[in-house]
Amino acid sequence: QVQLVESGGGSVQAGGSLRLSCTVSGEVAPTDYMGWFRQAPGKEREGVAAILLYNAGTYLGDSVKGRVTISRDNAKKKVYLQLNSLKPEDTAMYYCALSHDVYGGFWYRPDVWQFWGQGTQVTVSS
Repeated sequence: QVQLVESGGGSVQAGGSLRLSCTVSGEVAPTDYMGWFRQAPGKEREGVAAILLYNAGTYLGDSVKGRVTISRDNAKKKVYLQLNSLKPEDTAMYYCALSHDVYGGFWYRPDVWQFWGQGTQVTVSS
């Protein structure tokens, strides 16, 4: 059974940075994808970024392009999300997720992800 645990959230001022981490336990295949989603109160869960573990190919959401980097350390079974130039609208609960297949690029759809962490809160003040 795969388990995901996020860390690194917190409160920052606009323009600041945070680095989120996700630690994976259980059996993970090189062909799996890891992703980050976020959900603000009253809003739908939004895909932020995703990475294919064996070749580090990445996908980024339009709302964060240029401000976000996703990376992985396969040996440590960790995935990272570097958030830069944070804005108040980035405030949300951030979730780590794992998928065996994103079906040709539908990574941004929460329904293609099989495993989820509990989330870590990011709050950006103006």
